Amino acid sequence: MDPATNATPWRAEGRDDEPTDLRDPRRVRPRPGAKPASSDEAKYKLKPGAKGKSCLGCHADFAETLKQPFVHTPVKAGDCSDCHSPHASDHGKLLAEDANKVCVSCHADVVPAKAKSAHPDVMSGNCVKCHDPHATKNKAQLLKAGNELCASCHPQLGKAVLEAKFKHSPVGQSCLGCHDPHATAETPHLLAKTAPALCVGCHKPDTPGFQKAHLNYPVAKADCSSCHDPHGSSQPAILWATVHPPVKTRMCAQCHNEAGSPEALQTRRQGVDGCKACHAEAVNTALNNSRLHWPVVDKVACLNCHNPHATKAPKLLADDEKDLCGRCHADAVARQERSVTKHQPILDGACSTCHAPHGSNVMYILNGGSIEGTCGPCHDWGKHSAHPSGDKVFDPRNKNLSLDCLSCHRTHGTGFKHMAHFDTKRDLCVQCHSGMAR
Repeated sequence: MDPATNATPWRAEGRDDEPTDLRDPRRVRPRPGAKPASSDEAKYKLKPGAKGKSCLGCHADFAETLKQPFVHTPVKAGDCSDCHSPHASDHGKLLAEDANKVCVSCHADVVPAKAKSAHPDVMSGNCVKCHDPHATKNKAQLLKAGNELCASCHPQLGKAVLEAKFKHSPVGQSCLGCHDPHATAETPHLLAKTAPALCVGCHKPDTPGFQKAHLNYPVAKADCSSCHDPHGSSQPAILWATVHPPVKTRMCAQCHNEAGSPEALQTRRQGVDGCKACHAEAVNTALNNSRLHWPVVDKVACLNCHNPHATKAPKLLADDEKDLCGRCHADAVARQERSVTKHQPILDGACSTCHAPHGSNVMYILNGGSIEGTCGPCHDWGKHSAHPSGDKVFDPRNKNLSLDCLSCHRTHGTGFKHMAHFDTKRDLCVQCHSGMAR
């Protein structure tokens, strides 16, 4: 809310000049049903002129708070009962409503209906994570000024912004230059607009400098973040940390049609053929395996997992391993989260510790040559277990299967200790040793 106008933020649809700062005066309108200044006196039958002063009679130290430059409108008006009940309450601090609901009684339209993205603290009603409900030295009663407040919850990003060799100047000025701090109706990541609309507000595609930097390719409608890190980078032109060599050497035509052609952004070859020219050894090795990871051989092929331009992750992965693999294998990630015993590689988000991402000759595209070969480097089971296993030991439940680690354990977790299929005190063993069951 704007402390000077007793107003709530709004977003005008279809306006290219819409300010991104919620506190811009062009983005506020009077709050419907705003309470008259004298309502406390009437409601609680206060003596004339006692509104606000009645509270200060006991809360004298609060007078110092009122000297702050930015005071919440109801506080400034002396309407303490907008948020507090003066006599008794079921909520702490005599709040008139639950702490996570009291703000929304006035600020209901901060979050658009069916918002595409929303700040978690806003959705949970934890407004005091960012705002002081009474007064501060910062606009909008923010607890800290500018990017310092955002970095207190996003420390890794804040650290990366400070350490970036090549800075993106709007980031240093304010996170609100690109993001809405509360929620957005149609854009992800709390962005004020989607790329490239957000980016071309500052970077004009029709200027000679822009066109030269992009080798005259028609990128005005492209997703800028497919190459650039909007928060700053160690790479020139704020490219992401890992850059595809043809991009780094400005050889876009190695993969794309010539800049002046009708379909300049179209790649010369599609699917795996587009990558095979440079990565023939990796492609041939993958295709020679008896078990393939299906994304390798569909029409999208390598681009299912890799970004062809630049990424924050190693090996041009489109995201961190856990999040990338979780796009298709959400059930495996969820199982690990529920598991009694955690598997460290999954906790570390390092799926490739166990799995070969392109393919292998082992079940579940494991990368150790065998199941024991995959588990053995971390689990020296031979020193603590005398249970027979291996290719020559057959599972009594199915003679077509040999006994291995997965006969007793499920690597993505179970509801039992040690990632066992059953309770290890008895139930697990009697699956094979049925004669021992009681």
